[in-house]
Amino acid sequence: MGLVVAKLVLKNPRLPRLAAVKVDALADSGAVHLCIPERVRVKLRLEAIEEKVVTLADGSVKSVPYAGPIEIRFKNRTGFAGALVMGDQVLVGAIPMEDMDLVVVPRTRTLDVNPKSPNVATTIAKLASAPPGHSS
Repeated sequence: MGLVVAKLVLKNPRLPRLAAVKVDALADSGAVHLCIPERVRVKLRLEAIEEKVVTLADGSVKSVPYAGPIEIRFKNRTGFAGALVMGDQVLVGAIPMEDMDLVVVPRTRTLDVNPKSPNVATTIAKLASAPPGHSS
């Protein structure tokens, strides 16, 4: 399909007075997480919470910092995520895209809000019920 690049605004919700960072992010529904370069982590003053071990596309394995929380804004959508600190470009994967109800439009090679719910993000959720014999 080719590359899909979208303009995102990233903020540190723990430091609301800190300036937001506007980025051109690679949108990849085949990726899972939000990934940010170290320079974005530093600019947003995000704390590295822990290390995560990731397997890269070439099969190699490495340990990378996991930072957050990060507020993500795209058009009329807002989401929150943690991010793997790696690479030289912001990459938005399936979890944050799903959280904000965003879709990749193959025909135009763009990221957009879900056309089935243009005004507000929708999602599927199931109420969990207590197992038999347990009261809440």
